[in-house]
Amino acid sequence: MKEKINVLFIGDIIGEPGLNIVKSLLPSFITKYKIDFVIANAENISEGMGILEKDANKLLELPIDVLTGGNHTMDKIQSHKYINETERLLRPNNYPRGAYGRGFGLFSIKDTSQKICIINLQGRTFMKPIDCPFRSFDWIYEKIKDDTKIIIVDFHAETTAEKIAFAWYADGKASGIFGTHTHIQTADERILPQGTAYITDAGMTGPYDSVIGMKKESSIKRFVYATPQKHEVATDDIRFAGVVCEISPETGKAILIKRIFFPEF
Repeated sequence: MKEKINVLFIGDIIGEPGLNIVKSLLPSFITKYKIDFVIANAENISEGMGILEKDANKLLELPIDVLTGGNHTMDKIQSHKYINETERLLRPNNYPRGAYGRGFGLFSIKDTSQKICIINLQGRTFMKPIDCPFRSFDWIYEKIKDDTKIIIVDFHAETTAEKIAFAWYADGKASGIFGTHTHIQTADERILPQGTAYITDAGMTGPYDSVIGMKKESSIKRFVYATPQKHEVATDDIRFAGVVCEISPETGKAILIKRIFFPEF
C-alpha cells in the first residue's frame, strides 16, 4: 500500500480558454506533485455553461480521471444522453430521484490497489430547491464506506456558510471537501480536527479579464439594466486554479492540502 495518495482537484474550467491552460499545465503539475488521481469541475466547459460530449471527451483524453458538475451540468439538452450513459462525468447526487446521470462513483487509482470515491453535491441556499445534500452524503457514505476510506466531495454551492456547515458535518468521513461554483479561490484551506481537508472554493480555471469567466461588457449591462444579456466566454488573462490534497489510504485522513493558482496576480 502506498503511504499517501495525491489528488489534484481543478476548479471550474471555463470554456476553451480553460481547456487550453489545463492542457498546457496539467502534465507539469502531475509530475511536480506526484499526482495519483485528477478531478476537474467541468460544468462550464461548453461555451461557459454546460458539458457537451465532445468537450468532456477533450478533458478526459488528458490525464483527468473524473469530471464533476453543478447547477449548469445539464444546461445543454443535447448532452443528456451522454450524461446518463457515462461513468466518468458526475452531476450533483442530490438531484431528485430519477434524474439522469449519476452523482458519485468508485474509481480505481492507477498503479495501486486502491479505490477512491468521488461525490458531487449541490447546495440549496440561493439555488434550486433540490434534495438535501447532507442526507444525500449520509446515504452514499453508508453505501461505500466498506469499499474505500478515500472520499472526495465537490460541494457546489453559493454560500460560504452552507459549504462550511457541510464540512463540519462530514469531518472525519470525507477525506476532502472542495467547494466550487463561486469561481473565486478562497484562502481558507485547512485540515479539520477529524482529518478532512477543506477549502470553501477551489477557484476558476479560465479567463480572469472577465466577470467570473464571462465577457465584462455583457455582465456589467446585466447589473446596470437588470435585463438578460448574452453569456460569452472571455478570452484574456488565463489562469489555473485548484488544490492538491495528500491522503493516507490506510485511514482516509488528509495529510496536506495546498492551493494552486498559476500564474499569480
